[in-house]
Amino acid sequence: MPELKPLLTGLVFGESPRWHDNRLWCIDMGAHEVIALDLEGNSEVVVHVSSGVSAIDFLPDGRLLIAPWRGPHLLRRESDGRLVTHADLTKITDYPWNDMVVDGRGNTYIGNFGFHLGEEFRPGSIALITPDGSAEQVAGDIGLANGMVVTPDNRTLIIAETRGARLTAFDIAPNGDLSNRRIWADLAGAAPDGICLDAENAIWYANLRGGCVRVREGGEVLQTIDVQPVCFACMLGDAHQRKLFLMASERPDPYTFGTSDAPRTGRVLTMETPAPRAGWPRN
Repeated sequence: MPELKPLLTGLVFGESPRWHDNRLWCIDMGAHEVIALDLEGNSEVVVHVSSGVSAIDFLPDGRLLIAPWRGPHLLRRESDGRLVTHADLTKITDYPWNDMVVDGRGNTYIGNFGFHLGEEFRPGSIALITPDGSAEQVAGDIGLANGMVVTPDNRTLIIAETRGARLTAFDIAPNGDLSNRRIWADLAGAAPDGICLDAENAIWYANLRGGCVRVREGGEVLQTIDVQPVCFACMLGDAHQRKLFLMASERPDPYTFGTSDAPRTGRVLTMETPAPRAGWPRN
């Protein structure tokens, strides 16, 4: 069993890890921060978002996108550090936004809850934001869209449906539309959250009911890693794209989450993996 090594501690609730420009980028949802850290664990707060942040990813030109937790706008961080509106999401829904992914053409897919916290569960949807900032819903009846990946050829979107206990795939049309919805892997008994795709076409998913799991299309389990207390997201990175970064913490306390009293149990853990991230080595 590969050894899990701590890279960073003291987060309130770490999520949305991304490997970019030789560093791991992630968010601390409880502190409303976007953080970048190197492989020695040296970290910096890149930006604080007072309205909250639910996910990040990068446009093909390297600019950072920040998904709002409750706010109406998808934000973009310019090269000079300014935060500007990338897209207005108000016409789609006012429910909280969740994870997102940017494809190689600059199209962004982002999921929403379909309900407000404290309400009864209702299916959510997926929105497409094109490079010009236009936003529209492209899929509905989603059982809580969490992790998202796009295959290196930009032809397939795969999402984790936490309440659906499955990984679901869509074909991506040249204009970004989604079609041919299908089950990529049935994960009965699991609750998948963040995901990442490796070069052997296997997906690592953070299982809210226990650890981090590597599966093939169809659901064959290749590896299971015990992560304590709860693993919420994962990402492959480093110079060879073989290091798996795991976001682990206690489940958030709704009474202190987002306040200075919130416990800081969040950690970033790492381990070596058998296959690099999808699309690596680059052609």
